[in-house]
Amino acid sequence: MAKLSIRDLDLNNKRVLVRVDYNVPLDDSGNISDETRIRETIPTLDLLHQKGAKVILCSHLGRPKGKKEPKFSLRPVAQRLSDILCRPVAFMNDCIGEDVTKTVGVMKPGDTLLLENVRFYAEEEKNDPDFAKKLASIADVFVNDAFGSAHRAHASTEGVTHHVEQSAAGLLMEKELKFLGEELGNPDRPFVVILGGAKVSDKITVIDALLEKADAILIGGAMAYTFKFAQGEEVGKSLCERDKAEVALKALEKAKAKGVKFLLPTDNLITQEFKAGAASKITTPGEGIPADWEGIDIGPDTIKAYEAEIQSAKTILWNGPMGVFEIPDFAKGTFAVAEAVAKNTSCKSIIGGGDSVKAIKKAKLADKMTFVSTGGGASLEFLEGKELPGVKALNDKV
Repeated sequence: MAKLSIRDLDLNNKRVLVRVDYNVPLDDSGNISDETRIRETIPTLDLLHQKGAKVILCSHLGRPKGKKEPKFSLRPVAQRLSDILCRPVAFMNDCIGEDVTKTVGVMKPGDTLLLENVRFYAEEEKNDPDFAKKLASIADVFVNDAFGSAHRAHASTEGVTHHVEQSAAGLLMEKELKFLGEELGNPDRPFVVILGGAKVSDKITVIDALLEKADAILIGGAMAYTFKFAQGEEVGKSLCERDKAEVALKALEKAKAKGVKFLLPTDNLITQEFKAGAASKITTPGEGIPADWEGIDIGPDTIKAYEAEIQSAKTILWNGPMGVFEIPDFAKGTFAVAEAVAKNTSCKSIIGGGDSVKAIKKAKLADKMTFVSTGGGASLEFLEGKELPGVKALNDKV
């Protein structure tokens, strides 16, 4: 069922509480080092401004564990947001209470106010009904534009919806649901899925769900070694979940039964030391990894095979790097895959959050992708077919 959107609502002179995801990375000096999450909300904020809403923003930042920690204050975000919007953004040093109520009471249509970190209260993560009620008391309408937090049933994502007239999706939330839901629900074919990352256990439910609709699945990252181990290959001291061998074999059997191509690396870049500048070499296809070596990236033969699959695709979903791309010596596989996806201009390319987004940005190819998700854990759970509490709580479109 499609969810109510801010496009559908008359918001003139309405107090609109907007849950955004301003959990931005900060450097050692407390400066914002990546403002992507702020910029992604601008279309929603601009539309609310045009509709004459009184915009009250709330978000979390970091893990203050229910205490007021100055280093996790959203104050720097208010300043940066004001600069980007080219209009004032007021900041409150709390998210509930008398001062907040008074300030909202004097807001005019088109005004924007950012509340302090909701996680300064332990009640936020507990989805405490009283806290949710206090948060909602300053609003007529609730808008959730924080897809990255939608898999959490917290007071500011789920609890508030029980205390407002209407709850709707923001434009970013709408876009996430469109690409990760509708576009992948009925993809143009061939549909190629690229999955990397460390653990099979983190992705097995996603693999299971995607085996129902993918034409090919390309596996990289450390989880490839669990599949290799399950098939009886030597994996040396590579990161490997030996207790998940049976789970890996079941996935391979399901792929065979469904006629889904399931590609594993045929060669690997291996090293004896997990650090920049360490000696490394490429294994040959069929060769195992020696006992005191570990796999760290996919090799050139694998890159070639994966590039061929990517070039034939009409829809691509990528979640998880092919190797330890943070270390330049071990980043070749991940960046080669990123370039191959970018080169296929006739396909829809959807990047499913987390480290794959970091890799795409590091490769300076984010603008070549059809859609880059802002959700890490949320996008994985959504792809698994789980209902996200922050989405479920929104009103259905009638």
